[in-house]
Amino acid sequence: MPFPDEPDELADALVFHPVPDVLAYLAGEWQVARTAQDVAGNAEGHFRGTTVFSWAADGGLLHHESGTFTWRGTPRPAERTLRFLPGAGPATAHVHFADGRPFHDLDLRTGHHFADHPCALDLYRGEFEVYDADRWRTRWRVAGPAKDLILTTDYVRSPPPA
Repeated sequence: MPFPDEPDELADALVFHPVPDVLAYLAGEWQVARTAQDVAGNAEGHFRGTTVFSWAADGGLLHHESGTFTWRGTPRPAERTLRFLPGAGPATAHVHFADGRPFHDLDLRTGHHFADHPCALDLYRGEFEVYDADRWRTRWRVAGPAKDLILTTDYVRSPPPA
């Protein structure tokens, strides 16, 4: 499935897809397109790549994202790793950074979730929207003395190998 042409095309629909089992939903490979808008600096960057959610021995998922981040016209390789651990129920998960520090909780029972993550003096406020079995989006508004950003990421499930 292609990415939407307009950044808010999917969000305008406001129809969310409930996810009864968040880890099963996320498992697999996703194509990723992210915009990073520096509100204070009036600059914008773009990330393009893939995220692979692979099963871990503890029953959770290892999230590995890799691709190219372009900022002010300069492309650079970029990657990150997160851990999605089982939550209190199948529609929930605890998200941690690769080093084990907690990031946020996730509850996709309704296909829509808000999460906060304090980072030093800045606050990351995230919104998760699931549109169907193969498309979802995150938006993080980062505000504080060190950052003033809007990060919007669209995920589209990669087709299975032929």
